Amino acid sequence: MLDIKLFEMKSFLPMPYEEALAPRLKIAHEKLQNASGAGGEFTGWVHLPRDYDKEEFARIKAAAAKIQSDSKALVVIGIGGSYLGARGVIECLCSPNYNLKKKNTPNVYFVGNGLSSDAMQEVIDLLGDDDFSVNVISKSGTTTEPAVAFRFFRKLLEDKYGREGAKSRIYATTDKARGALKSLADAEGWETFVVPDEVGGRYSVLTAVGLLPIAVTGVDIDELMGGAAKMMEVCGTPSFDCPAWQYAAIRYELYRSGRSVEILGCYDPAFRFMSEWWKQLYGESEGKDGKGLFPASVEFTADLHSMGQYIQEGKRLMFETIVRLGASQNQLLVPRDESDGDGLNFLAGESMDFIRDRAMEGTLLAHTEGGVPNVIVETDGKSADDLGQLIYFFEYACGLSGYLLDVNPFDQPGVEAYKKNMFALLGKPGYEDRKAALEAKLNK
Repeated sequence: MLDIKLFEMKSFLPMPYEEALAPRLKIAHEKLQNASGAGGEFTGWVHLPRDYDKEEFARIKAAAAKIQSDSKALVVIGIGGSYLGARGVIECLCSPNYNLKKKNTPNVYFVGNGLSSDAMQEVIDLLGDDDFSVNVISKSGTTTEPAVAFRFFRKLLEDKYGREGAKSRIYATTDKARGALKSLADAEGWETFVVPDEVGGRYSVLTAVGLLPIAVTGVDIDELMGGAAKMMEVCGTPSFDCPAWQYAAIRYELYRSGRSVEILGCYDPAFRFMSEWWKQLYGESEGKDGKGLFPASVEFTADLHSMGQYIQEGKRLMFETIVRLGASQNQLLVPRDESDGDGLNFLAGESMDFIRDRAMEGTLLAHTEGGVPNVIVETDGKSADDLGQLIYFFEYACGLSGYLLDVNPFDQPGVEAYKKNMFALLGKPGYEDRKAALEAKLNK
């Protein structure tokens, strides 16, 4: 089971702080459990691992099996919460090099998360003549980046298979009843899956949003949901026995003591996109009303040779949360070299995991001595069950953290500012006055 460990925290915070924070955490916990806090209409994820739609879950597995049988690739079109969680799980459990590996499951390409012609063309070129399917993910169907990408890949499908043939290869994950994508999917006869009204995008990885792409790669989504259900039960306990309480409390206390940046790190390069998912989760949930920790990430040990210098001796504005995954599936032992030219024969016969763990412990000691608090999040291993636990843990702690800050953890009003300016500058009807004012500013 997932566990939280603090190292030398007395050096950074007055202890104990739990007793003072417990009443506020209990209120935050009740708001999440009862959907009674700000944004409570978007807390459907809290009991999702227990109350998910079993019929749709079965359809997700059936669709994944169909894609595996008729496609060599799946193109997943979405941005933000519509792709980060799925990509994080796939890379963590299947490898960042998943598409390069020899396997019996389709490649998975993520598009619609930017506006680069070169990136789009590259995926088109990688598809080549391969049979492929598309999973377009959008609550509204009008978000610019995925909507533009879908135009390209829908046309590619229809040119390759004809309009009728393309219908069986398009899967739309969208609103259950309304919106441009839902209307189009119903009119064209595409299979649809639901983005639940009560689950915001960044909390949606355990819905069809994340589960369909994940299932296509062969990851056991029953096991993933099972892990989340275990953590849901643990987080249902309103006390510091809950690791989410421990994590939310220490983050809040470090923030109050003047820390402004939280760095998420892991000693496994496969964790990179899980970190990207985490950054959206916490950045979009807490960063409002002039409040919130800035979420950043590093990949250790690689970044110890770059960002490590700043972490060790730069301005003391950050703390680290280190995810410590369990043992590697492959246990490689360092070979002996008779010449010992590099002087590393003292490591001969040791596993890479052994070296990694000593590097982590050495870094923990160095960074804490250098004035950087460290929180360790440990899992038993790197299975779908472990990742399900980790996902739910971070989500629940995020909800608690938002309420501790007295912000709504489930809205994102600041995201709309750039969109309005972009629409105006692109010439979208109805934005004419705003366009003239913005162009005047740009041309000063």
